[in-house]
Amino acid sequence: MIKVTIFTSDNGITGFESRGHSYFADEGSDIICAAVSSAVFMTVNTLTDIVKCQAKIDVSDGNMSFHIVTKLSEAQQILEGFKLHIEALAADYPKNIKVTLRRCQNA
Repeated sequence: MIKVTIFTSDNGITGFESRGHSYFADEGSDIICAAVSSAVFMTVNTLTDIVKCQAKIDVSDGNMSFHIVTKLSEAQQILEGFKLHIEALAADYPKNIKVTLRRCQNA
């Protein structure tokens, strides 16, 4: 199962983490993994390369952790769009994707 955690604070969404695999199909043919990966990378690339947000990013073994460091207010609409997209995928594939919201302190 792919587990996506969306981190929030009083200022909105501060980041997210995507971990795991959907096991919907064989590696290279898994449309759910491809959809989640595409959403994750589009969001990260848009925020870092287009909006110019500084972020702490950790990528390892297909997992990604992304936390905004600067320009949080400019990132909110994109992060809200990511949240809606991932929640829609999880609604369509509840056995393969789980989305959790986690409240962060001091973010």
